[in-house]
Amino acid sequence: MTETTNTETKAKTSLWQELKIIFSSSRAFWLINMVNFADGIAYFGILTLLTLFLGGSVGMSDELSGVSVSTFTGLVTLFMFGGGFVSDKYGVRKALTIALGLLFSGRVLLSLAALPAGFGLAWIGYVMSWAAILLMALGSGILQPALYAGAKEYTNPKVSAIAFSFIYAFMNLGIVFGNFVSPFIRTDEPFIGSLHGLGWGIMGVFLTCTAITGVVLLLHITLFSKKVEKECRVAVVNEEENQNKTWKQRLAEMPFRDVRFMWFIFILLPVQTLFAHQFLTMPDYIFRVFSPEVAAKFEWINGINPFIIVIFVPLIAMFTRNVSVFKMLMIGTSVSAATTFLLIGQETSVTTLILYVIIFSLGEAAWSSRFYEYVGDLAPVGQVGAYMGLAGLPWFLAKFTTGLYSGSMLAHFIPKEGAQAPGTMWLIYAFIACITPIGLLLTRKWIESGLQKKS
Repeated sequence: MTETTNTETKAKTSLWQELKIIFSSSRAFWLINMVNFADGIAYFGILTLLTLFLGGSVGMSDELSGVSVSTFTGLVTLFMFGGGFVSDKYGVRKALTIALGLLFSGRVLLSLAALPAGFGLAWIGYVMSWAAILLMALGSGILQPALYAGAKEYTNPKVSAIAFSFIYAFMNLGIVFGNFVSPFIRTDEPFIGSLHGLGWGIMGVFLTCTAITGVVLLLHITLFSKKVEKECRVAVVNEEENQNKTWKQRLAEMPFRDVRFMWFIFILLPVQTLFAHQFLTMPDYIFRVFSPEVAAKFEWINGINPFIIVIFVPLIAMFTRNVSVFKMLMIGTSVSAATTFLLIGQETSVTTLILYVIIFSLGEAAWSSRFYEYVGDLAPVGQVGAYMGLAGLPWFLAKFTTGLYSGSMLAHFIPKEGAQAPGTMWLIYAFIACITPIGLLLTRKWIESGLQKKS
């Protein structure tokens, strides 16, 4: 087999031609997006409520809940580094099977972790939660690189920008669906006329997410056969040579020694703390600062972000496909960081909150998928998973370090009882996020000269 590399020249095509190519993509591409969509529902359906579940149902303190959730999200990204090698060595199909099996097991365990507290055995719930966190993190760490590796293997290289944006958009489409349904499962509040929610609580949401994972695992095993995997590959590499490489050889081929590339991905860390706060801080912020009526529909507010991502990530990718990744990062990170200043007022407003979510999301849509496209293009075929894992290291640090202080910041600025100062907390977070666009701007010429050498 011949190898298709990222250095292959991409012929210029019109937007209409690129859309025709992407919508006529292989069966395998749409099957990985089936998994992507379903896991978007389950992963974020759980993550959105995880701090509330650990603090309320399992009985952990604010600080311990924050550290536990941060450990989970941090481990997801840490495992992406090793998980990327799984899809590179064994192929996308097998990697997805392994990942879904681990996720299903972990989500079953987590859904049941609240039960011991009812018998006065809260410590057992703690252990079950942490074991579930480990299983789910490992599963997600394998799943995410495999999805992006599949986008490269199963689509025409002429449409890589749109293909990677579809991966990001389908995940967010799952989040939109999950966030819309979650309040109906969780609460017994009226939603449409006299129609009330089921009132199953957070555990009911988690069990639903677990069932979705089990169903998609069965569909994946049934529909994504070896024959489909072989017939649908567009970009392939000598499999025997790839599978015989040692871990040491694979690590040596990674761009660790490229100082520009490493700075490029690590300078994103400060603004990525804002993404971590969407699930570490925002749930308690809304539940503690806003009225119960607003809190009852928290998932709907949280779902604005993925709804915008679903629409605007593909659109922006299509119309800016010839704009450099660096420029899109500058625009997107600047918008996301600056928007946080909307929350610094001490008077809370649902309108301001929604406006913040909308503008923040537009900033995310401007650069998120384009960054992964760049990493995918940089990586040789057969190493996409490993490169995606490396690109995720700053995200690991952002999620892990943010959780180390988010619980304490909540307890200090937005305690469950007593005086609250949410505006001061968001002001601090806004200043931290601004480090990214400022750092990019100050090193622009140096970074761009390195990126041009790779293009």
